[in-house]
Amino acid sequence: MKYIELGRDNAKASTVILGLMRIPQLETVDNVKALLDAAQGSGINMLDIADCYSKGKAEELLGRTFEANPGLRDKFFLQSKCGIVKDPFYFFDFSKKHIIEAVEGSLRRMHTDRLDSLLLHRPDALMDPEEVCEAFNTLRESGKVRSFGVSNFNPAQMRLLQNALDDAIICDQVQLSVCHTPMIDASFNVNMDNDPSVMRDGGVLEYCRQHGIAVQAWSVMQHGFFKGVFIGDPHYLRLNSVLDRIASEYGVSSTAIAVAWVLRIPGKTQAVIGTTKPGRVKSSAKAGDIKLTREQWYEIYLAAGNDLP
Repeated sequence: MKYIELGRDNAKASTVILGLMRIPQLETVDNVKALLDAAQGSGINMLDIADCYSKGKAEELLGRTFEANPGLRDKFFLQSKCGIVKDPFYFFDFSKKHIIEAVEGSLRRMHTDRLDSLLLHRPDALMDPEEVCEAFNTLRESGKVRSFGVSNFNPAQMRLLQNALDDAIICDQVQLSVCHTPMIDASFNVNMDNDPSVMRDGGVLEYCRQHGIAVQAWSVMQHGFFKGVFIGDPHYLRLNSVLDRIASEYGVSSTAIAVAWVLRIPGKTQAVIGTTKPGRVKSSAKAGDIKLTREQWYEIYLAAGNDLP
């Protein structure tokens, strides 16, 4: 497993992150413990969760697991997210009051005294950067949050927020897989009159690389917006054939190669895997030891149905 330095303490964080959105499906503390053990045994030391996942039930189950296994929490770099409100309806809230209350709720549910990082989950059009700064400073000074980042932000939104912050934004969590590549497509199709030339993200990859911000890719196994996993999907026969062939060359699963494709992108790149099966965690984690060749990376990109100008 490869690691990057992340956060104000320059902690060593694994390039493969275990996402815990679906752990309520596991139902029991023992099942979650088995999942975390598989992650730790594979070199994964970073967990990603959010206060809105199953309306807090994901954090609650993780907290019960931590409580039942003293010392387990300290073995992981723990990251949560806030800002999405689902009651009485779905909207975003970056007010100081909401951020602080959300963190206190997350800490209570997870039976921990701190988050290693806190991300703002989706851009809030009503965001007041100075108010966010006040919330972050309060949380940092109280020791409740060590570092801060964002999720699904474009460069202009990160610049607007960063100008008011006393701490550097450490990461931006964005959707990216070989079957969801708009931020890569635009970089190839510069000044061209075609759909891929439209820069929908404002240059996230380039901005993050320039400023040392980690790119945390989510839905690394999905095509579209939660339309399904592309591994084994008959609509992606060519892609699966290429993944299978390259996987056999490395002696790993096709899933590991798909994750390794994301990790091959230069900069501080991480991949969030969302499986709840310990075996798949171990299989996916092997991506952290693989560096695809340039030819392999491009072959996979093209096999997914992408074109080059």
